[in-house]
Formats: sequence, C-alpha cells, structure tokens
Amino acid sequence: MHKNEPSKYPSRIELPEEHQPKLAVLIDADNAQAAIIDGLLAEIARFGVASVRRIYGDWTSTRLQSWKKTLLQYSIQPVQQFGYTQGKNATDSALIIDAMDLLYTRRFDGFCLVSSDSDFTRLAMRLREEGLLVYGFGEKKTPEPFVQACDKFIYTEVLRPEEDLPGKPAAASKPVEKGVPKPIVRMIAKSIEDVSEESGWAQLGSVGSNLTKVRPDFDSRLYGFKKFSDLIRAVPDAFEIEERLLPGQGQKSIYVRCRVHEKRRK
Repeated sequence: MHKNEPSKYPSRIELPEEHQPKLAVLIDADNAQAAIIDGLLAEIARFGVASVRRIYGDWTSTRLQSWKKTLLQYSIQPVQQFGYTQGKNATDSALIIDAMDLLYTRRFDGFCLVSSDSDFTRLAMRLREEGLLVYGFGEKKTPEPFVQACDKFIYTEVLRPEEDLPGKPAAASKPVEKGVPKPIVRMIAKSIEDVSEESGWAQLGSVGSNLTKVRPDFDSRLYGFKKFSDLIRAVPDAFEIEERLLPGQGQKSIYVRCRVHEKRRK
C-alpha cells in the first residue's frame, strides 16, 4: 500500500457506532481447551461479530474429542490438517495461510487468534501492520512476545467455568487470589496521570484504553474483579472515584483520580 493511499481497513476510531466490526475467529485446537468455548464466544461478542469461525487440528486424533462435540453446536468449521511429520506443527501453517487469505479479502475489521503458541507472534504483527485489530486468547503460559503483538490479549483462565475443572482444588480454578498487587496499582496510577485533566480527574474508559495499549493482557478479572471500576473501588487508599452526568446526554460517566494528586492540591 502506497504512503498516500488511504487504508482499506477501518480503524477503531473510524468505525461508526452502529457498525458491528466483522471478526475472523481462528482457533488452534492443539493449544486451546474446548471448555472455554462459551466464555470465548461471549467475550468475542463484546468486540464484534464472529463472521468466520474456524478451528484447526488433526481431527483423526482422539486428542481433539472434546472439541468435536462442540463444533456443530457453535457452528465452528473444522479444518483438517494431518500431522505429516512428527515434531512439526502443520496446524500452525494452515491457520497462518488461511489468515492471510482472509486478510486479502478486505472483508474483516479484525482477527481473534485463539492459541497459547508463540508461533503466531509474527502473524499478529502482520495483521496489525495492515490496520486490523488483533485479539489474542491464550493461557497464562502464553509467551510474552505473542501477548504484546496483540491489541488486546485475554487469558482464557478467566473464561473457563470452575465446574469444568474436575479433579482440581477450588483455588486452582481461579487465576489469582482476589486483590490488587502494588505493581498494578502503580501502573493504573501512571495511566491516570497520562490521560487526566489538570485537576487530576480522568474518565475511567480512557484510563482503561491507555492501560490496554501499555499492557494488552491487562484484565481486572485476573485479580478477582468483574469490572475495572470494581478494581478501582477496591483500592480506596490509592484512588477516588465519582460519577458525573454528561452535559446534554442524560448519561453518567465514571471518573477516577489518584489520591496522591488530591494531597498535592491541598
């Protein structure tokens, strides 16, 4: 694409509010668990419409038996890829080739890559180079390069229902214990300072967006909180929060400020 040529892909800002982004969902069956499917599709629905749903693997293998039961129910198209050579992952190659084919159709606003495999790092980078949004989904063991290559990365542990973890103690089903580590508090404080007004107040949505740019894998659910606002309220010594009525809109918006900023003003 030439420098002066306008992008063929709509960006996050250019998309009209009524437009539902079209997403291509590509699942690496070798590196994803079938138990996450309900949570996965619900999470993807927050970002747009899953226009394409494909899952890649060797379906002659008994290892993918759990996935076979869900394909028809959730309208996911299985793509057969035989393991021609031991130790070589042909599934990755098939998924990458299909992703590039879909990219050049110019029909999608973004991709959802479901895998914990670092082999998809370059694919995520390439898709973003073309102006598309990339949402990654993988387990906590996912290598950092793949996480950072995505616009947003969601750890699948927060999507998996606890009752689907047989044989494990209850504590093992939770990503972490409820609480906000100090490094996360400092990171949030820095994000507030980056986007705040002179008064120190910042709109919570802007803070969250800035956090995602810095840490694509930031997710309040990892710390036991369903919403970002709940996490902020759980640290009253560090942050204060208030709701404001937006002028002329009749809607409320949440604002947050660091307690340190409040002390400085005094």
